[in-house]
Amino acid sequence: MTDNLITRVALVTGGGQGIGRAIALRLADDGFDVALNDVERAESHVADVIKEIEKRGRRGVAVLGDVTKADEIRTAVDIAARELGRLDVTVANAGIARMEDFLTLEPESWDSSFAVNTKGVFLTWQASARQFIAEGHGGKLIAAASQAAYRASPDLPAYSASKWAVRGLTQAAAQALAKYGITANSYAPGIVNTPLWDGARDVFDALVSTIPLGRAQEPTDVADLVSFFASSKSDYMTGQTIIMDGGMLFS
Repeated sequence: MTDNLITRVALVTGGGQGIGRAIALRLADDGFDVALNDVERAESHVADVIKEIEKRGRRGVAVLGDVTKADEIRTAVDIAARELGRLDVTVANAGIARMEDFLTLEPESWDSSFAVNTKGVFLTWQASARQFIAEGHGGKLIAAASQAAYRASPDLPAYSASKWAVRGLTQAAAQALAKYGITANSYAPGIVNTPLWDGARDVFDALVSTIPLGRAQEPTDVADLVSFFASSKSDYMTGQTIIMDGGMLFS
């Protein structure tokens, strides 16, 4: 992809707050118009992020919908491309995490983790790749993996397994879509300071104390990596899941 010759458009799922919000704003700073997806209950958060995008001189559009439902994510992609003129980059950021005991983990909870964290990435990427191809150009598919995709946590069995699956999906998509000029890469954050931890700040603080760089990861740190993936600087990278966790893991 060639930067700065066209107005590029990005779709970010789970964009109403936390990491998704930071990614959307960073991409706006990078010159993207941004379509912002989240579930309907996050509509007010999405509206706030779109206001921030517009303050940066970029266009923003809300494309609400459930990433686990193929028809809803297809509609979101269609609206994004129609309202903003095209689609160049998709960031499948939507995800959920629950701390659960392995022996008492219910099948329904397992299913919901995979529905959002893995199936949601697949459906979002599939619809976006079809859009890239229909528009006659390549594109960049980016997704949220996790540090847990390299070292699973005993307290996050479903989450860990679903994020390992994202790594596999990233490699499969990269191989399947390379002939269309489409790349697929994922980011694997560590302990990120988001509202997800509001109910477990004691656990959060204990984990932060183990980070070699001495601080929690901020959503903007993740957004910096996504910015690279979304730019022409990553054109020769595909199928990779990059750990960015302050030095907690080495691979």
